[in-house]
Amino acid sequence: MILLTPGPVQTRPETRAAAAQDIAPWDNDFRAVYARIRERVLALAGGDPAIHACLPLQGAGHFIVEATIRSLVPAGEAIIVPYNGAYADRITKLARAAGRVVHTWPVPDTRGITAEDVQAAIDAHPDARHFAMVHHETGTGIINRPEIAGPVLRAAGKRLILDSISCFGALPFTLADYPECDAVVFTSNKCIEGLPGIAFAVARTDALEAGRAGSWSFDLHDVWQHALRAGPGSFRFTPPVQALAAFGVALDLYDEEGGQPARLARYQANMRTIYEGCMKAGLRPYLTQAEQGPIIVTVHQPPGFDLQGFVDALKARGVLISNFYTTETPTIRIGCIGAVSTAECEQAMAALADILVAA
Repeated sequence: MILLTPGPVQTRPETRAAAAQDIAPWDNDFRAVYARIRERVLALAGGDPAIHACLPLQGAGHFIVEATIRSLVPAGEAIIVPYNGAYADRITKLARAAGRVVHTWPVPDTRGITAEDVQAAIDAHPDARHFAMVHHETGTGIINRPEIAGPVLRAAGKRLILDSISCFGALPFTLADYPECDAVVFTSNKCIEGLPGIAFAVARTDALEAGRAGSWSFDLHDVWQHALRAGPGSFRFTPPVQALAAFGVALDLYDEEGGQPARLARYQANMRTIYEGCMKAGLRPYLTQAEQGPIIVTVHQPPGFDLQGFVDALKARGVLISNFYTTETPTIRIGCIGAVSTAECEQAMAALADILVAA
C-alpha cells in the first residue's frame, strides 16, 4: 500500500521493526535512548541547551499544542491567532477552553500570512503578548512563514508559539534565528517519518512558570523540572516506548538521507508529481503554485463527486489517501510526505487518472 496522507505517514521497514519489541521505560539502556532523542531533537530545532529544553509529551499534536499554550501563556491573557485554516481553529478552541483570550485574525485559506497581516493584527490587539501561528496548514497546503512573521513580532516585542506539527524537519526552521519564538512544537509521525504516539515542544525555559498550566498532565514546566531532577532519560508517566524506539531509528534514517535539505527536496519532488498529475487528470488545485507547500496537495472535488467511493477505489489499487477534508468547499487531500518516492507518487497518479476516466 502507498500511503499518501499528511500523517501518520508511510514509514521505513527499519522504523516499524524498532517498535516490535517489549521495552521497560525505566531500564537504563532505554533511558539512554530517550535522553539521546531529546538531545537530537533540541539540536534539530536549533535550540541552545542554555536557553531551551526538549519537552516530550505523550499523545497527538492537539496535546502538545494545548500543553504549550497552557505552559507559556498565563490564564486570562490574550493571544493572536492568524486564522487561515482548520489547525488555526484547533489553536483557538484549545486556548479558549484553557481560559486564554483569543483574538483571531482572518486571512484567506488560499495564501500564507503577510507582514502586513501580522502588523495589522498586532495594532488591532495590543493586549496580546503572544502570536500563535500554524506553520503549515494541513487542510490546504499553505505555509505561514516564520521568516515573514518573525521580524514584525520581534520589532513589536511580541512572542511566537509556532505549531510546526505537519512540517517540522522538512521546512527550514531554527530557533537560533528566531529569538522571539518561545516554542516550536511537532509530533513523531510527520516529516521525521516516525510512528504516532509522542509529541515534542522545544521551548525557552525562561518562559515556563510553575503552576501556570493548570494541568499536571499538560504542564511543560513540570516536564522540564522532572528532567532536571531525575535526568533527561526519565519519564513522569508511562511513555509510548515503542514509538520512541521507532523515532530514534527514524532520526537515524533522516540523518542518513541528508537531513532537512534532502527531506525537503524529496517532498517537493513528490508534491510536483502529485500537483501536476492531478491537473492532468482534470482536477483543479485549491492553491496556486506560488502558495503550494511541499506537504500536501489539495484539489477541488468535481461536481457530484463521491469522496469515499473514490478513496475506496484508490485503496483497491494500492493507494490510500484521506477520506475527509477540512475546507469549506469539498476537496480531496493527497499527502506528499512519508517514506514515499517520486516513482510511487507517479504510480498513485496513474491510478487516480484511471479511476477518474472510468467514472
